[in-house]
Amino acid sequence: MRAGCHQELLLLLLLMAGMPAASFAGSQPQQQHKWPVPYRRFDYRPKTDPYCQARYTFCPTGCPIPVMKDEDVIEVYRLQAPVWEFKYGDLLGHLNIMHDAVGFKSSLTGKNYTMEWYELFQLGNCTFPHLRPDMDAPFWCNQGAACFYEGIDDVHWKENGTLVLVTTISGTMFNQMAKWVQYDNETGIYYETWTVRAGPDKHAVVWFESYECSKFILRTYQKLADLGAVFNKIQTNYTSITLFTGEPIYLGNETSIFGPLGNKTVAAAIRDFYYLFKPHQSVEEFFLNFLKIVDRVVLNHQFYLFYNLEYWLLPMKSPYIKITYEEIPLPNEDNTWVGL
Repeated sequence: MRAGCHQELLLLLLLMAGMPAASFAGSQPQQQHKWPVPYRRFDYRPKTDPYCQARYTFCPTGCPIPVMKDEDVIEVYRLQAPVWEFKYGDLLGHLNIMHDAVGFKSSLTGKNYTMEWYELFQLGNCTFPHLRPDMDAPFWCNQGAACFYEGIDDVHWKENGTLVLVTTISGTMFNQMAKWVQYDNETGIYYETWTVRAGPDKHAVVWFESYECSKFILRTYQKLADLGAVFNKIQTNYTSITLFTGEPIYLGNETSIFGPLGNKTVAAAIRDFYYLFKPHQSVEEFFLNFLKIVDRVVLNHQFYLFYNLEYWLLPMKSPYIKITYEEIPLPNEDNTWVGL
């Protein structure tokens, strides 16, 4: 069976995010780490495995980013709408689970463009792996990428979300941004769903940063600011799905855990954990596994995270998981957003 979407992920996120508050040793001695763990960039984007299949084709109407004339004046728009609006309407908008993009309008040509960054194989596959019978290690169908296409779907963005002008740039600045987008897209290739923090307080330690659609938009805004763009003073909020945990315990990479000389105990624990999130579950199986997830995450305080191609054990703590929609201001002279 080829890889499909983890349809159960959405329900799990919604249920677990509303949970009230309620020992496992790593395979290696705990060492000092830099927090948050820096997101790893790569020299090139690997080819996707044929096993990984997307339910919805990635970037079906995508086109190359055009070269604008230097004297062009281009309006830049903030775009935001509920995740999976095409399927669930405004349902996730009520929970502030939003998708972000950026729009451009050329004054010389009158053409509009949309640019966004999202998963090649849908969110579930980027968040949980597949357990294949022919492989010891979990198999990940996880990549995200930028998508650029002509047109802005006004109805999609306005009806339940946001379409608002944030700045105006020159054609020269747009072309410089386009070169940066190519670099960013070729080196930042893995989608990271979770933000991981020590607690809900805004000053709490951040262990891991997410790397998803909103972070790409924030990086794009910051790049435009670096090129000289001046942003309008409007409030901008973004969705974050956060796990709360004590200091993460480093376990190792695929080879050190699942290889011939790997730690079989840790390997079995990781596989057992991810088995609970497998796709294509029956209704009965889903609810049974959900109870097991609550037991593992809330009662036993365990969550396994795969980040930068390495595994970590998160000693979970209250409130365990939370969906937030918090303000991150647009860049300006007094406030610079530092991204991945």
